[in-house]
Amino acid sequence: MKVVVYSHDADTRARIRLAIGRRPAPDVPEAEVTEVATHAALIRLLDAGGADVMVLDGEAQPAGGMGVCRQAKDEIYHCPPVLLIIGRPDDGWLATWSLADAVVSHPIDPAALAHALAGLMRQRAAGGTGEPAGSAPPQASTVSAT
Repeated sequence: MKVVVYSHDADTRARIRLAIGRRPAPDVPEAEVTEVATHAALIRLLDAGGADVMVLDGEAQPAGGMGVCRQAKDEIYHCPPVLLIIGRPDDGWLATWSLADAVVSHPIDPAALAHALAGLMRQRAAGGTGEPAGSAPPQASTVSAT
């Protein structure tokens, strides 16, 4: 299953990759992890259909994962499920605004991240998307970098 990891910070991407491992749980497919460091690279990957699940760093710069998540949820029909990593637990309300499907906070707890990601991978494998229940198809089918 294609898992996209977005963060401007190479160390954060490495910690996420380490937490995911080959597969975050025994009952989910192997994770084919693709790391992206820029908003533009993420958009190109999403436009090409290169993600089954996304892990977004809410602290990424200059485009934070919360805003990127909200943009993807608003603009991509059948948006892949999103695991958002927030900077602190008090940012939970922003994670709700972003429409993230699952949330963990920094510092990254490998077990919590793997557990949350495995749940999203199960959802995706069962044919689920990251779309809110009852949402209508958006007007645009791609995410713009503006």
